[in-house]
Amino acid sequence: MNIVIVGCGKIGRALVENLSAEGHDITVIDNNPTVVSEITNMYDVIGLCGNGADSDILVEAGIENVELFAAFSGSDELNMLSCFVARRMGAKHTIARIRNLEYNDRSLGILRQHLNLSMAVNPEKLAAREIFNILKFPSALKIENFSARNFEMVEIRLKSDSALDGMTIEQMRKKYDYKFLICVVQRGDSVTIPDGNFVLRGGDKVAITADPIEVQKLLKHVGVLQKQARNVMIIGASRTAYYLSKMLLGIGCSVKVVDSNLEKCENFSELLSKVDVVYGDAAKEELLLEEGLGSMDAFVSLTGMDEENILLSYYASSHNTPKVVSKVNRTEFSDMAEKLGIDSIISPKIATTDIIVRYARALKNSMGSSVETMYKLMDGKVEAIEFYVRDDCEVIDVPLKNIRFKSNILIGGIIREKKTVIIPSGDDVIKANDKVVVLTAGHRIESLDDVVDWG
Repeated sequence: MNIVIVGCGKIGRALVENLSAEGHDITVIDNNPTVVSEITNMYDVIGLCGNGADSDILVEAGIENVELFAAFSGSDELNMLSCFVARRMGAKHTIARIRNLEYNDRSLGILRQHLNLSMAVNPEKLAAREIFNILKFPSALKIENFSARNFEMVEIRLKSDSALDGMTIEQMRKKYDYKFLICVVQRGDSVTIPDGNFVLRGGDKVAITADPIEVQKLLKHVGVLQKQARNVMIIGASRTAYYLSKMLLGIGCSVKVVDSNLEKCENFSELLSKVDVVYGDAAKEELLLEEGLGSMDAFVSLTGMDEENILLSYYASSHNTPKVVSKVNRTEFSDMAEKLGIDSIISPKIATTDIIVRYARALKNSMGSSVETMYKLMDGKVEAIEFYVRDDCEVIDVPLKNIRFKSNILIGGIIREKKTVIIPSGDDVIKANDKVVVLTAGHRIESLDDVVDWG
């Protein structure tokens, strides 16, 4: 598929990396020649230096044959204009990053309609939503929702003294009579899609699929359920902090935001008067303690520097803050943060990239099933993909035990008639119009039929 990406910042580069790995033909446009040179040296892509809204540049990019045009420059207005021009010149689908706080949901809807945008993406709002879900359910390291929140995948970390330490998955199923499935386990750098004989160990990172109520029952029974965070301290008066604060205020939480930039503090306070905004340097131990770190249910570090977020989060963890969340975009720093014991790591870059890759797969595939949702789990080593099943899918009405699946592939759940959640056994079947969640490690799955080893 022919794809054009405008803007090669953090997210643009991540899109190039992921979409080139998917086998697409990619052209990148950026007005910085050094950036274009770096990208074309690293990846097998065409690079053009210029303005993404320039019709001559778009002609050079072959815009009339472009199936997906994604604008992720630092300017919302340039992104929208680029998409508008690209669409008028023949691009079939357009996606723009629009992050300005002034563009609320209503105005975004109007813009999408008049600019004929396929999608508007706000990375900071995506990250805020992800953090919000975790703070509502702090037992989890990460929560991914499928089928309009009727079905969840929850990542948890087993403590060294966990009741599940030394228990096989089959024993766990017999002991805890809930509808759930342990679908992925990460132990160190090794990721496994386990069978019933797999033995769980303290320190394992475990992904569980179930409907939300069953997840809460299970975690309560095994003794890892934490209460919802009510008092939250956020470091950094950023866009993500604004969206997150607004969501937390909406469910009655008390929110304190700390930032060392006086102008940012004043602007934040004007936007959200109910937030307690503190002007000060969060790197100073006395400040955090004076502002009540010890009484907080959650600590969220959202500064613009990964290193600072990690260090501040480590400090909060050392003071036994019940839930600590850190924004980290660089993969190598994410690994470091985990080793330091920071339990929940959020990346706006990864959240945005997942959405665009999912959209590209959905466009490319039109046989049997279509991609509805896609997430990367366990540090990107596993994909969880939700497919909508059309009536010409080849695995319809075949008992799962009779399907020869490729290695490291698991059916994690079946959602039928929008509300019935099926944790699948060998006797279950997939039907037309179902939504099916597939877990895969080491395979690129574009269609539900791709899960079958037809050899």
